[in-house]
Amino acid sequence: MALTNYEDIVINQGTDTAIEIHLQHDSGSAFDLTNRTATAKMKRRFADSANDPDTVAFNAIIATPPQSGIVTLSLTNTQTDALKTRGRYVYDVEISHTDSDGSSIIQRVLEGQIEVSPSVTK
Repeated sequence: MALTNYEDIVINQGTDTAIEIHLQHDSGSAFDLTNRTATAKMKRRFADSANDPDTVAFNAIIATPPQSGIVTLSLTNTQTDALKTRGRYVYDVEISHTDSDGSSIIQRVLEGQIEVSPSVTK
């Protein structure tokens, strides 16, 4: 994968949400996620700290088999219900692994903005 991908997402407030990401190399082959971990967060602004109450961590799960290159990001209905609907959030997804020298290698694979669609039924 040569470049970080960009995609805007809409999340429905008050619902369980799952977003499936298919990571591929430029050649079109699946990105092998063996021995890698995925993390993803959303914030109101890039400069907000990780401790900011508006920062939300996605549950990021690498699918089996990891050679498929699929990551699922999810939020519970309780988490999405607490999201603010005025303005947008920013988010990114990172994949990390430890190289043969024991160094942690982190690669951003997806980023974008999130719009929260307000719920009428609560």
